[in-house]
Amino acid sequence: MSHDEFPTDEPAVVTCGLPYANGDLHIGHLRGYIGADAFNRALETLGQESIYVCGSDMHGTPVAVNAEQQGVDPEDFAIEWHEQYEETFPKFNVDFDNYGHTHDETNTELTQEIVRALDDEGYIYEKEIQVAYDPEADQYLPDRYVEGTCPYCGAKARGDECDEGCQRHLEPGEVEDPTSTITGNPAEYRERSHKFFAVSEFADFLTEFLDGLEGTSNARNQPRQWIEDGLQDWCITRDMDWGIDYPTEDGEDESDLVLYVWVDAPIEYISSTKQYSERVGADEYDWEQVWKGDGEIMHVIGRDIIQHHAIFWPAMLEGAGYNKPRGIAATGFITINGKGLSTSRNRAIWAKEYLEEGFHPDLLRYYLTTTGGLQQDVDFSWDAFQEKVNGELVGTVGNFWYRSLLFAYRNYEGTPEADVSEEVRERIEGAIGDVRESVNDYSMRGVGQAATQLAQFGNEYIQRNEPWKLTDDEPERAAQVIRDCVQLAKAVGVLLEPITPDKSQDLWVQIGEDGDVADAHLEDALEAPPRSFDEPGELFEKIEDDRVAELTEKLEERVDAAADDDDDETDDAAETESDDTDGDESGGMTDTDDLEALADERIGFDDFQELDIRVGRIETAEGIEGADDLARLEVDIGFETRQIVAGIKQLHDLDELPGTKCVLLANMEKAELFGVESNGMILAAGEEADLLTTHGDAAVGEKIK
Repeated sequence: MSHDEFPTDEPAVVTCGLPYANGDLHIGHLRGYIGADAFNRALETLGQESIYVCGSDMHGTPVAVNAEQQGVDPEDFAIEWHEQYEETFPKFNVDFDNYGHTHDETNTELTQEIVRALDDEGYIYEKEIQVAYDPEADQYLPDRYVEGTCPYCGAKARGDECDEGCQRHLEPGEVEDPTSTITGNPAEYRERSHKFFAVSEFADFLTEFLDGLEGTSNARNQPRQWIEDGLQDWCITRDMDWGIDYPTEDGEDESDLVLYVWVDAPIEYISSTKQYSERVGADEYDWEQVWKGDGEIMHVIGRDIIQHHAIFWPAMLEGAGYNKPRGIAATGFITINGKGLSTSRNRAIWAKEYLEEGFHPDLLRYYLTTTGGLQQDVDFSWDAFQEKVNGELVGTVGNFWYRSLLFAYRNYEGTPEADVSEEVRERIEGAIGDVRESVNDYSMRGVGQAATQLAQFGNEYIQRNEPWKLTDDEPERAAQVIRDCVQLAKAVGVLLEPITPDKSQDLWVQIGEDGDVADAHLEDALEAPPRSFDEPGELFEKIEDDRVAELTEKLEERVDAAADDDDDETDDAAETESDDTDGDESGGMTDTDDLEALADERIGFDDFQELDIRVGRIETAEGIEGADDLARLEVDIGFETRQIVAGIKQLHDLDELPGTKCVLLANMEKAELFGVESNGMILAAGEEADLLTTHGDAAVGEKIK
């Protein structure tokens, strides 16, 4: 891989965490898949050779458990969901170049080959460990067959992850007070021989790897704490039948052990790339150049599986002699009314439900990619969806497209014969530059904003020049203005294609272009549109208030019903992958119920007024020596610059913080932490310390009321 700006001369592959073949897709899942699809499309508009691959994650205990409950074979159970995903993703314009699954022959053979390579290099060893055992069922309990208490934070833990607390990966034998999910009885620990991958030997490599990793800051910074705490070797076998057999030298199965699902799941990235290469031919796309050479590898994942992708996976690749990821972008979660999506409680906007409501997929693609930064959580509501669609797609983009093309058609039957003005050319070139910068920053929100802001400029331009007043008195000037507007409309379509591919194609056809806008590069935004085209139609439709009220009422009824069930049901850890790190490969298949409850006690307005909360701007940021989590910040609050100590060292790239606006509690009592005085408190949301900032251009020092 290189670290040159995109586009590079090396082939690229974009992947998204594998959907766990265990339940319906909802919008939380789609966020990652759509984001990765948009990123791959955006790379191609830059001229980068790139493909997008994925596949269904078929293995792991949740599939085995649910298949057993339904009385069906695990493979049949998983294949049914796999086929449903194959049908669903294209309906949201998620265009995989190859979509496989982890149980196919390619992935089975490649997984065993990589494990043998790790063994040959001395990175795999055998060790006696304590494994949970159910005496009544007379069987060992891998992963989600056992529940208990997390030894690190005391929260409820399931199998191999503390998914209700610290979200730490747990090895077999670590869960305290184990209980069997099969019988509900207490489990006991028994000694058992298993295979281990020596992750601890890769600490220096992983530190260097993270130093050069691109993507989101959480994917770079979270794993550093795990390295500093001391990497634990990784048990890579399980006591169960469903999975890929652990390979032996003579090719015989090793007892009843299979490989842990987190071994074979990420290898599907390679397998799917290989399948694509075999289909089109190595002359067109060579998978070995990507995975064994210098290709560009980018992963889009959910933030709950950062550890697997930024620690275990690159260590496996390094040990087996494969290329490592250039970038890892970790998405935030989708919530509803501040609560995580839950499939078992029907607290979700389902993919099929969205389509059945008659909404175009590009509306959701735009909403999910441009609402908040990629790593930020997004609280979904139909009101917010309506506001985004009506304000930006209908009111800005669609309005500009329609009024410009309709005026051009009625007065010139197409594009007027005039050159693009210098002002408009420079504005389009600026937008192209913004898109390039955003793609290299892994920001699809930035790509969408560049396109929408260009359309906003177009609306202002046509309003400022009023060509309808010029057609009689200054016809040449009128033609010039409309020529500019048609060029701007084409440019917006090209820039927006990665996010709204169908609507951009509709525009492409309306302005008389041949072929597919998906084949256009950014420079084509400045190429002259066809001279003639037919009468255009409106490409976006406003979402009416009564429609939103109806959808909101329906959603609230479901959420209320889910709340009534909260005391009676466990969350859906065995149903969707983010609940199941034993197979969670999803960039978005995430259900989270770990948000703090609202405080019961209320405060009065006078109490709130006593809080002096100000807009600040971070001027400098550096780690505090000897403190794992603390950073020293200098924050300009208008009247003065304050020194603040904040626990964000592991969660943010400190070098990127200067210039960032923040929200600061200015009348917080001074404190001393690790010998450094802190004069105030910056405000942040959640465990990821998502820094609060302002939506508009509030001045530094302005008070928040």
